[in-house]
Amino acid sequence: MSELAVRLTGVSKSFGTHAAVSDLDLEIPRGSITGLLGPNGSGKTTTIRMMMAILLPDQGQIELLGGFPDFDRRSRVGYLPEERGVYEKMKVLDQLAFLGEIRGIDRRVAKSRAMRWLERLGLADWADKKVQTLSKGMQQKVQFVGTVLHEPELLILDEPFSGLDPINQEVLEAIVLEERRRGATILFSTHLMEQAERICERVCLIASSRKVLDGDLREIKRRERSGVVAVEFEGDDRWLSSLDVAEIEEVGQAHHLTLGPRTDSARLLATAAAAGVGVRRFEVLEPTLREIFVSHAGAPADERPVLLASGGAQ
Repeated sequence: MSELAVRLTGVSKSFGTHAAVSDLDLEIPRGSITGLLGPNGSGKTTTIRMMMAILLPDQGQIELLGGFPDFDRRSRVGYLPEERGVYEKMKVLDQLAFLGEIRGIDRRVAKSRAMRWLERLGLADWADKKVQTLSKGMQQKVQFVGTVLHEPELLILDEPFSGLDPINQEVLEAIVLEERRRGATILFSTHLMEQAERICERVCLIASSRKVLDGDLREIKRRERSGVVAVEFEGDDRWLSSLDVAEIEEVGQAHHLTLGPRTDSARLLATAAAAGVGVRRFEVLEPTLREIFVSHAGAPADERPVLLASGGAQ
């Protein structure tokens, strides 16, 4: 068995003159949680659709669970697309049982599993209601249940938290982590950096159709350190003026210092000691995932003035 759940090699896809994905290499180890990150329109959804053979690449190769993404391998995947789709006229439990059956689960087993999920997500009282009577958030939870019902080896979630309130976002985050402990590989696409930072072990950042970095999140953070330290101390702060510090920001009880080229951690601590300052806390700060994202891809589209239209292939 391949140690990789997904491998993309030199994959490109264009729509007319628009390059949606350009020469993308990506490896997703089995058992990992990987975030596919990027601004709207950067190529995330197109990449996922090619993994699922909904779209075929113009060039390059894609391996899903050890081989070509044929029907058998795709049936071992739980895929939640960005565009939600439910059968509104069907009753909730009947719909989930149907989704389980087409994935090879006995109908009685599918119903039993579905009821357990509905109870967990607070939807048990809606099991015999038509899907169209549910709110959009409730429908999204139903579709999520349909995605995990067959206990897939690989979960691909495209913007899974979009449209959910904070409480339900936390519930789905907890389920994603449980699926990881079960042994599933998780790939999810998002532009919500804080959630990706909480959940992901690995990230791949793409911008304007091209990968700009990927790998272990902790290693990326170490590589991206920007020379910022946090210092909490007792005493006057005049000693800081003798250091080469580009910026000082007070954050709670700490001073966040952006060190210049003539000041390192050792000199800072020595200067504090010489000034008779008692240092209570000293920490080299790693950048947040959002800061890394902005550094490589610019501010997320929902934080910019209206410069980019969210449309076309994603």
